Amino acid sequence: MALAVLELKQVSKFYGDYPAVQDLSFSVPAGCLFGFLGPNGAGKTTSLRMILDILRPTSGSITILGADSAARVRDRLGYLPEEKGLYKKMKAWAVIAYFATLKGVPTAAAKKRAHALLERHGLGQFAEARTEALSKGMAQKVQVLASIAHDPELVILDEPFSGLDPVNQGVLEELVLDLKARGRTVIFSTHVMQHAERLCDHLLVMARGRKCFEGSVDDARRLLAPRVQLRARGDLAPLRTLPGIDALSELTPGEWEVRLRPGTDPQSVLAGCFTLGLPLTSFEATRPSLHDVFVHLVGAEAREAGR
Repeated sequence: MALAVLELKQVSKFYGDYPAVQDLSFSVPAGCLFGFLGPNGAGKTTSLRMILDILRPTSGSITILGADSAARVRDRLGYLPEEKGLYKKMKAWAVIAYFATLKGVPTAAAKKRAHALLERHGLGQFAEARTEALSKGMAQKVQVLASIAHDPELVILDEPFSGLDPVNQGVLEELVLDLKARGRTVIFSTHVMQHAERLCDHLLVMARGRKCFEGSVDDARRLLAPRVQLRARGDLAPLRTLPGIDALSELTPGEWEVRLRPGTDPQSVLAGCFTLGLPLTSFEATRPSLHDVFVHLVGAEAREAGR
């Protein structure tokens, strides 16, 4: 098992009597893509700021890259904050090179690395453009590149997909996958489940300042049973007698949905149909999406989360 590059133990953050984060414990294995999920206001950004030592926790401990403070390993970290912005009059390559020098990269090497990053990620022709002339998607990509220009071991991205159109979200996903392919550990926060579903090896779900799930995407899906869609030339009400059936409803004439209890094999429904002699014309079992699980875990707060 990979060593943990980050570990939180019973971390809490209070503002007066208000608990922004409570008793948060988790670890992040080296080399993984870790999704930090939750609706707006769940405590994600506060947690990331404590991890980065921007905020001090009220209680608990944080170990990052073997140190007790991010300040001790700052040159090994990359960070994209939720509040994004660039120096508008600076050229794209200059922004990236500047942030690299702040993390200890010599000036000449930083310039060379900035041009290489822009070329590698499809922005080579915009290297000399001022950032104010870039599209929102390109500007956000430049800011991500600025956060990784010093080649950090651990990259933390706070809502990196926020405000991007689907095309630029896809471009950014490719950049994140490239980081993983080069052995880097990436933590990103989001309230949009589709990114986590496509990218994450491991994820944590927060709601109201507390952890409500930690595990893989498959682990999360196993929290809910699959749904089965059936078509038939008759009444399927006898299916209610089968074990493992949570609910049966007729959606339209001849089209039915079966909700199973967790742990029930959808194939048992198909076998039950044959045993009962029911006149099926089609059978389809659908795994729950991560969004379905998110709604199940977070409840009413999930209204804020996009698909």
